[in-house]
Amino acid sequence: MLRKKKITFVINYFYPDLAATSQLMTELTGRLQNNFDITVIAAQPGYAGENHDSNRLFEVDYLESIKVVRIKLPEVDKNSKVSRMKYISSYFLLANIALLKEKGTDVIFTISQPPVLGGLIGTIGKFLKRSRHIYSVHDFNPEQAAAVAYTNNQTVFKIAKAVDKLNCSYADQVLLVGEDMAETLKGRFVGQKVPPHTVISNWTDEEAVVPLDKNEPAIRGFLETHGLQDKFIVMYSGNLGLYYDLENLIRVAKEFTDQPDIVFLFIGEGAVKQRIQDYAAENQLENVKFLPYQPKEFLKYSLNAADVHLVVNQKGIKGVSVPSKIYGVMAAGKPVLGVLEQGSEVQRLIFESGAGVVIEPQDYRGVVHAIQYLRSLDPNELKAMGLKGRVYLEENLTRDTSINKYRAVFQEVAGTPQLEAAYQADPYNEVINKK
Repeated sequence: MLRKKKITFVINYFYPDLAATSQLMTELTGRLQNNFDITVIAAQPGYAGENHDSNRLFEVDYLESIKVVRIKLPEVDKNSKVSRMKYISSYFLLANIALLKEKGTDVIFTISQPPVLGGLIGTIGKFLKRSRHIYSVHDFNPEQAAAVAYTNNQTVFKIAKAVDKLNCSYADQVLLVGEDMAETLKGRFVGQKVPPHTVISNWTDEEAVVPLDKNEPAIRGFLETHGLQDKFIVMYSGNLGLYYDLENLIRVAKEFTDQPDIVFLFIGEGAVKQRIQDYAAENQLENVKFLPYQPKEFLKYSLNAADVHLVVNQKGIKGVSVPSKIYGVMAAGKPVLGVLEQGSEVQRLIFESGAGVVIEPQDYRGVVHAIQYLRSLDPNELKAMGLKGRVYLEENLTRDTSINKYRAVFQEVAGTPQLEAAYQADPYNEVINKK
């Protein structure tokens, strides 16, 4: 039996961190650990305030057969650019050191976090360790930062874009989470050879998150605990970050203060949470509520507590990022109010599935009208709209579909012999074992 190919994942967020990327990468590595020898290099958990008391720079742990190298990083204030830079630079330095210490790595897998530098870790590692590199782009930067005017320094923008273009060009495979992002990649290389790339959608565990009625005991208890019984709930569940225009969208809630049955519920943490909380308090918006991230095992209930889910992106994000919360919403079979650009990946999913309505970013009056329209629908009609998303997900966007695509890419890039790949897929095949 040939040895398993070793893949080292340098991914910042990993179990038990609550970030969406952590949950995806934890499921991915868990499902691939029988196929490959896997090491994960990640920060100590802290995305949503998780506590850890280790004082060691590097700490080795195991999750089943997965080796996990934890990096201790300074705490980050997401509202402070200086704090963010300190965190990012520390991660970049220590992740490179941890990667260089790993022996026998066949493939380095990195993601586009932190922006640009996540890919650069793989580029550096590829040449110093003579490994292959798979670069998974969840967000194109600096284009994403430019969309929200995070910096107006054009020199920084040009350097960052040149570095990330280098990361893509030297990668053995670029992975993208949306078809619109593939167009952005091609746009970076107009007149040049486009790097080999594959589109693989993110996912949710569609077996864990299923459509549930509000009368389900856990959901009913959740609603009662937070004073949400008999309310029409417009929910945003996820990262309350810089790229979603939430500081302006919160103003929509003022239009519904005379309709006490409509409540806006924000679940999550992020850089703009305090700002939108302050706005709600200053304007005495009793129809706006905030909750922290819910435990992963409770997600199937909290998602189903909503009547409508907000899935939003800032203007200029098309082809740059894909809000992965759409997959959980579709799994729960809930209607979607998308505030998204035409032609973006999630707009396409909503259009093809019929699971909701889409308004252009910054069309706040349109958002008000969309909420009024969805609230006016017969409950059975609204329910049917959401369930269309569930059907579409089951037919096109299952977890197995995406993970099998990852497995095929890893086997191809790692150079897994055809016979061994067949064994990994079916280790009990008598024909293969005889050989």
